[in-house]
Amino acid sequence: MEKEIIAKLNHLRIAPRKVRLVANLVRGKDARQSLAILIHTKKKAAGPIAKLLQSAIANAKNNFQADENKLKIVKITVDEGTKLKRWRPRAMGRAYGIQKKTSHITLVLKEQESQKSKVKSPKLKVAVKSKKT
Repeated sequence: MEKEIIAKLNHLRIAPRKVRLVANLVRGKDARQSLAILIHTKKKAAGPIAKLLQSAIANAKNNFQADENKLKIVKITVDEGTKLKRWRPRAMGRAYGIQKKTSHITLVLKEQESQKSKVKSPKLKVAVKSKKT
């Protein structure tokens, strides 16, 4: 039976459209490789997603006895959370509404089964002839 490790982050104060840009970078990759990508990404959403991924890896290791080197991100979804409604003053005594958007992130990790041994292709030796003058 395959183990699914689910980690969630709710009410992140970054718009979902911006968080999805970072989530698309790591979707379908190994957990360790994804962590390296997130650490070197300059977007604001990379920090919270990296922290969520580290939490999911720790949960897999401690609660499910999974090997952290075999973990893979199967699914990462970014949904819209509640909107904080604020008001800005405008001309002639009017008020203009602003919606500050939040995000809900769901991360699903799976432990990969033993990887099949990769067949290495034989190395071709190329003879280089040097011209002597």
